[in-house]
Amino acid sequence: MTTTSCETQGWDASRDDVTPDNPDRGTVPGPLLDSPATSATAVKGRTPPVIRLLVLATFVVILNETIMINAIPQLMSALHITEQTAQWLSTAFMLTMAAVIPITGWFLQRVSTRSAYTVAMGLFLAGTALAAVAPSFEVLLAARIVQASGTAVMMPLLMTTLMQVVPEEDRGRVMGNVSLAISVAPAMGPTVSGVILQFGSWRLLFVVVLPIAAVITWSGLKQLKNVGEPRFSTVDWLSVVTAAAGFGGLVYGLSRFEGGDVRVAAAIVVAGLASIAVFVVRQLSLQKRGAPLLDLRTLRHRTYTVALIMMSVAFMAMLGSMILLPLYLQNVRQLSALETGLLVMPGGLAMGLLGPTVGRLFDRFGGRVLVIPGAIGIMFALIGFTQVTMTMPVWQLLGLHALLMVGLAATFTPVFTLGLGAVPPPLYSHASSILSTLQQVAAAMGTALVITVMSARAEALRSEGVTEMLANLGGMRLAFVVGAVLSVVVVATALLLPARAANAGETEELSRSET
Repeated sequence: MTTTSCETQGWDASRDDVTPDNPDRGTVPGPLLDSPATSATAVKGRTPPVIRLLVLATFVVILNETIMINAIPQLMSALHITEQTAQWLSTAFMLTMAAVIPITGWFLQRVSTRSAYTVAMGLFLAGTALAAVAPSFEVLLAARIVQASGTAVMMPLLMTTLMQVVPEEDRGRVMGNVSLAISVAPAMGPTVSGVILQFGSWRLLFVVVLPIAAVITWSGLKQLKNVGEPRFSTVDWLSVVTAAAGFGGLVYGLSRFEGGDVRVAAAIVVAGLASIAVFVVRQLSLQKRGAPLLDLRTLRHRTYTVALIMMSVAFMAMLGSMILLPLYLQNVRQLSALETGLLVMPGGLAMGLLGPTVGRLFDRFGGRVLVIPGAIGIMFALIGFTQVTMTMPVWQLLGLHALLMVGLAATFTPVFTLGLGAVPPPLYSHASSILSTLQQVAAAMGTALVITVMSARAEALRSEGVTEMLANLGGMRLAFVVGAVLSVVVVATALLLPARAANAGETEELSRSET
């Protein structure tokens, strides 16, 4: 039987009086740990240095999730692989993230901030260096998996640390900066790679990133302070195996729908869902003993659950459009990778630059005045994309993409803040891990869904005698319809969110969930 200090001390994750400063929560301070009172105190109105460091590091590691998209033609020629094989360099990254992130809730509670940062950036640097010199596709794929393992630790580390050190009244502003890393980095990946590839081979993507990541790692280790107190505990390996098999298998199965055998893909998805079901049952059992790998009591909080659903659907719509738009611009409009990257760059920059402003507006007015208009903007942008033609003016494409990015900027920051602010502090690491895991699953689902719909529609049109170009265009338009339908769900969930999260544990909801 697995035991933890939480169990022996009788820690109850659903209690509102359990806080990082409350010794009753059963924590065991680490030998080199700084006092939270001295290392984590934030000055009101200023972003803590630890958050600045983690945001910068997270931006660099997440950027690599989509940086390979424009390099596929070069990789096919240089490594003598097919397009489907090359796609695995992005798919494997998402798959690894989905498999590793569920474990980070336990990992981040067990180690200090500096240790978690060292592991995350160490893995990322090792993977990047290996990728830069990879002699074959197999080695490059292994390098991407190592990179993704580091990224999987960094994302929840940033979110958990933010919730621990930033006062509630400043969280919107700081979360606006965080949205730059979490949301803008994937959107900017194709643009950055399009520019870099004009100056050299695909290896340059890693050669450029490596020294930047090394400087950030060195700077972080020099300045980073430990935040909070780790709780030393053992890990339930059945939970680890079922989480990796379940979430990783689900992402893998969804990716197989893109040009693979539908029956095989469906079987893998079902197996992944079955493993997730076993994982959930195991966590419910471990929660009774106070030792879950991923604490599902976060889902008792209504605001967090609504935010989770909204973020997942929004990511499906966003990643789906991120895949479709470059395909439309390059395959239908015959633009180069660089031209495609430059066309989507204004929207990505607008999203990043608006992050801090959206955060300040959230602190002042709450979430609803941002989330509802933002969700409506996303819906109108995706509806506009359903009308793409062979000759749609570039300014219209720019405007629709900018509207989509602005809508996402107005949505992500408040939803992240409301969702994580709705759970008690001891559950922050678990809540951020669940959120990050479902983002990866949603990204895979969105990609698989739009590609499957696009391919099926294009094939049907070709069988009717439609030309190749018009068949592809028809497939893309129907796929954009799927994104537009998903955006309606985003609007519906936006209406369910409150202006502000209740006190960090939502006392009233807790009392209802415990009765």
